[in-house]
This record gives sequence, C-alpha cells and structure tokens, in this order.
Amino acid sequence: MFPLGTVLFPGLVLPLHIFEERYRALVRHLVGLPEGEPREFGVVAIQAGWEVAPAGPPGRSGLAGGEITLHEVGCTAELRQVTELADGGFDIVTVGRRRFRVAEIDDDAEPYLTAEVEWLPEPAGPDEVADVLAARVISVFRHYLGLIRPDQEEISEQLPEDPTVLSHLVAATAALTVADRQRLLAIDDTPGRLRAELRLLNRESALLRQVRAVPVPLSELAGLPAPN
Repeated sequence: MFPLGTVLFPGLVLPLHIFEERYRALVRHLVGLPEGEPREFGVVAIQAGWEVAPAGPPGRSGLAGGEITLHEVGCTAELRQVTELADGGFDIVTVGRRRFRVAEIDDDAEPYLTAEVEWLPEPAGPDEVADVLAARVISVFRHYLGLIRPDQEEISEQLPEDPTVLSHLVAATAALTVADRQRLLAIDDTPGRLRAELRLLNRESALLRQVRAVPVPLSELAGLPAPN
C-alpha cells in the first residue's frame, strides 16, 4: 500500500520518485516477484493528516496513532518501468489497474503498509445508457477544456469512446479537488460516474464563465476552487 495526496484511476499513468527506504523495499519486492505474477501495489489517497508530495510520505504511517486517515477506496498501480538511481532510490512508471475497498490495514507486518482489500466490480459489455451519457460528457468536457485552455488547437485530441475509460480520464484530468475525484473513484457503475461528471463539469464551467466576467484579479476573489 502506498498512501498519496492524489487519486489514481484505472488506465491512468502515475510516475513516482521513490526515495524513502520502506518504499524502496516495496519496489524491490515487486521487481523480485516471479515472472508472470502481477507487479501491483495499492494507491490510496490520504483523507486527512500528512501534507504529502506524490513521491510519498515520510516516516512511519502513524495510522494506529491517528496521524493520518486514508480513504476507503483506492486503485492498484501496475509497475511498468523501473529505473534504479545511484543513491539506491527508484524512478518508476505505473498504470492504474483495479479499484478496491480497504477492509483492514496492517502497518506492522512489513516496512510498508499492507491491507486486506475487497475488489470492486467493473462494468463489462455494452451499456446503452452509458453510451448516451458518454456522448454528453464528451461535449461538455470539450467545452470545459475550451474555457481553461487559451489555445483552441490544444483541444482537438481524440477522447476515448469507451464510456468507462472516458469516465476515468475525465475524473483524472479535470481540475477537481481530491475529494471530488475520490467520490468519482468510489462510484461502481459507469453511468453513475458519468452523471456525476456532468454535474461537476457544468459546475466548473459556470464558475469559469463567472470568473471571466468579473474584471478583478483572481487573487481578490474568495471561494474559488484550487486546481490539483
């Protein structure tokens, strides 16, 4: 288990710089697994406690002492690329794979956290409702990108047509809070996640239009959402 100050979604790339010894031990353990075994570890967003960078938190977890609180739902990260550094650390590239719910955490069995988890369901097969919602999300998301990107040519990239893949991409790339992203990760069905994203994108677009209409510096405006 790897507590982070961010939310990982299935299919999304997460690069990490591993400098702390207990997470170096985790990487060494994964690299040493027999060929064919999945080299995955769990990424769980921190709900309260450490102010952390993506490279990972310092010291012991402090879970028993209540120093941090983790969200219940996380996503595994599959190890795709490992570069060992001269100081013994690692630069790694991972890809999100499977969602899970934490059942029980053990912060004493290994140098790093371990946990018993429940694998969460993923949709399989065609879903007409999800297809309809995906088309709406693509339209609203492109409009949202047009508001946050000054160069209109940058929004011509192809968005995935698969509704589930799209839902994860939008959740990971829109300028949402960790709490918003965590709520999206915890939704089990793709239509439910797409509906939630429509509400969030419409909310964010309305805020962006309002900000552009107010002729004062952004620093003077209170209550604006901070991008992650």
